[in-house]
Amino acid sequence: MRKPSCPEALLGLAAAILLSGPFAAAALTKLNAAELTKLNIGITNTATDVGFFIADKKGYFRDAGIEVSTMSFPSAAKMIAPLGTGQLDVGGGTVAAGLYNAVERGVQVRVVADKGSVTDKYEYSTLLVRKDLVDSGRYKSLRDLKGMTVAVAAQGAGSESSLNEALKKGGLKFSDANAIYLGFPEMLVALRNKGIDAGVTNEPTVTSAIREGVAERASPDPIYPGQQTAVVLYSEGFATKNKELAQKFMNAYIRAIRDYNGALIGGKLAGPQAEEILSILTEYTAIKDRAVYADMTAFAVNPDGRVNTETLKNDLMFYRERGLVGTKVGVEQVVDNSFADEAARVLGPYKGAQR
Repeated sequence: MRKPSCPEALLGLAAAILLSGPFAAAALTKLNAAELTKLNIGITNTATDVGFFIADKKGYFRDAGIEVSTMSFPSAAKMIAPLGTGQLDVGGGTVAAGLYNAVERGVQVRVVADKGSVTDKYEYSTLLVRKDLVDSGRYKSLRDLKGMTVAVAAQGAGSESSLNEALKKGGLKFSDANAIYLGFPEMLVALRNKGIDAGVTNEPTVTSAIREGVAERASPDPIYPGQQTAVVLYSEGFATKNKELAQKFMNAYIRAIRDYNGALIGGKLAGPQAEEILSILTEYTAIKDRAVYADMTAFAVNPDGRVNTETLKNDLMFYRERGLVGTKVGVEQVVDNSFADEAARVLGPYKGAQR
């Protein structure tokens, strides 16, 4: 928490600065550091964490009086418990069935902002089919998914709902394909060795698989446009007991994702601010090859931060049909757009182009 200021200490520091000019900057830096409130953020170490990275690198969090400490998790599902206990203040990842089940059990977590989504131009998460199946004619369109073994990230995850959308567009039911569960990096290996026929994966796996010639996009058209693939999460304690700080955090985050939007053009990180964003991604993530991020299809994120509740409702309906979630908790009980709305009001209308 922020430490209370002491008038005597400030006067003493001011006197010291006047008497020892060369040490003035260092003294002020120590004072500023003492005034920052430390927050714990859960990240998945993927490109969609870029809003957090930009806000840290460019000093937006520091401007808001915040110092962040990040903790890596394999998925957002693993963040729910520490968010519920207050060990984490903020998290980010997919809205899966487990989140609704946790809220139903009394774990209070809020979905407060967009962190990554799919649009017509920015389909960074999609279904891939093995290239040899396309070349042989076994696969021509989505209806040919029938009987295929298709990998998704996890049961009750957004990628499973995305597969369901693909099957529906092919006139099929979810049970018409054999869904198995693999991590995104493992899907690339499975496509190479023909362990799977297809997989719903995201970038940079999508670009890597296509570059290698082991897979192709299953459809020339976006399969699930509008899908809310990643979100920012607040713990209930942070959202209520530290509401002013939670709003300052959101203001900094929205500034950052507006910078990210300024780097987008034609489905790529190729806009005016792209070089800066590419540098931040390669600094903060495990992928150090700028070309990977430059070549991949970028993700979309709402510059005002609002969450797409309609696609979340569609996902939830699918989870319920699968018997993975009960009926007591709905999207309205987990989504809170008020912080993002207030940030957009404070910052003013987004002036960049939606490209």
